[in-house]
Amino acid sequence: MNTYLILGATGGIGSELSRRLAKGGANLVLAAQNEDRLQDLAGETGGETISLDARSTGEVEAAAKQAVERFGRLDGIANCVGSILLKPAHITKDEDWQDTLELNLGTAFAAVKAAGRTMRDGGSVVLMSSAAARIGLPNHEAIAAAKAGVAGLTLSAAATYAPKKIRFNAVAPGLVETPGSAKITASEVSRNASLSLHALGELGKPSDVAPTIAWLLGPDSAWVTGQVFGIDGGLSTVRAR
Repeated sequence: MNTYLILGATGGIGSELSRRLAKGGANLVLAAQNEDRLQDLAGETGGETISLDARSTGEVEAAAKQAVERFGRLDGIANCVGSILLKPAHITKDEDWQDTLELNLGTAFAAVKAAGRTMRDGGSVVLMSSAAARIGLPNHEAIAAAKAGVAGLTLSAAATYAPKKIRFNAVAPGLVETPGSAKITASEVSRNASLSLHALGELGKPSDVAPTIAWLLGPDSAWVTGQVFGIDGGLSTVRAR
């Protein structure tokens, strides 16, 4: 039975992924900051819970070690932590820039470091990039830079740890309807603007993204590493109508 550590487990994509993996019989270590939400998700999935700050490499490594101690193995880590900041660079505050880097790129680096230290028998790590890192979108400077960093981190880690049979891949969604994107989707103007950019004319749902992450974590993708998968309704590659 495979064991997975899910960082940001209580978010929209993280919780959908956790439910999907639980249905497949996996052992889960669910990690997030909100203890109440963690307990609710654990009740649904049977997963173990760890309250942590995923920006801390030490806390993430400790969670990975705890997974190994509890279940005897760690087969994969998915980092579903992230944020969205839509502002042009000239009005982005320094603290907002740092928060964006830490929540998106910093947590990804923590996941990579933990995998390199604890996954002794191979495994899979899935990180969260964004379509914003693949196509120029206005007012996305901070988030695009952070998510482009995740893509670069994915490729380098895949090369570094290939001899240890640890695979690193990323998904790059378009705009997905989650609690984190609620400020955008709640506004009719911004929602319609976003819809117009997606060739399929729809925003994503967590259930559109989670299956690919689950596949990348599992053995069916054993020959896949160093890839960034666009799951974005065509946003990054297809001109909208």
